[in-house]
This record gives sequence, C-alpha cells and structure tokens, in this order.
Amino acid sequence: MPRAWKVCSGPGPDGSGCVEAVPSGRCPGCVARAEAARGTAGERGYDHRHRRHFRRRVLRKEPLCVCTDRGHGHGHQCLRPSRHADHWPRDRRDLVAAGDDPNDPARGRGLCGPCHGKHTAAEQPGGWNQR
Repeated sequence: MPRAWKVCSGPGPDGSGCVEAVPSGRCPGCVARAEAARGTAGERGYDHRHRRHFRRRVLRKEPLCVCTDRGHGHGHQCLRPSRHADHWPRDRRDLVAAGDDPNDPARGRGLCGPCHGKHTAAEQPGGWNQR
C-alpha cells in the first residue's frame, strides 16, 4: 500500500513553514532555496587556494590517517592512507571568524575516508542526526 504524503519539512518561502505535500523530506522549492543560500564550494572558501595550499600540503605532511578516536573502533593511529585534509582542532568557520588563515596546513590533519565521515557526522549533525 502506498504511503501517505506529508507536509514539506522545509521553512517555506517566507520562513513560516512550507505547506507543500511531498512523499518525504522537502519540496523541490525548499531544496532549491536551501542550496542557493548555501552557496557554491568556491563561495564557501573551498577554491583553488584551498586545494593547492591546504589540502595538498596537509596530505603531503600526513600521508597516513592520524585519527586515534576510540569512537571509531580504534584507540591507536588508524594508519590508512589519508584522503581528506581536515581542519583541526578548529573548523574552517572558526578560523575565519577568528581572523586566522584557514589555508595554513599547520591547522589541518590528514584523515582516511571512513574516519573523516565519522568525524563529520559527529561534528555536523543534520537530517536524521539531530542533537
């Protein structure tokens, strides 16, 4: 039996709550407005300087994952090949707000894909992962 449609979970065009019926989640209009407000990767600071200076130098400095988080199933250095340059210990937004250079490789660490995903899910909850 088909499921009943629900009211869109988005804020709506005026912010008072969307009234569109959708099978799940948000309506196309709310999704488009959220993406437009988010900006492109370049607008958020992940441009050529980030790729050339930060990411490349962090991965060269730490070619193996440096995660030691017990919550990821290991209490020692992971040692898988690093694929992600993660801002650490403060995230990019905090660095920019403090007037620090977010593209300084000294403010980053190399992580493998699984550790980066688990760290991001824990630090940036959204969707089903609400705190």
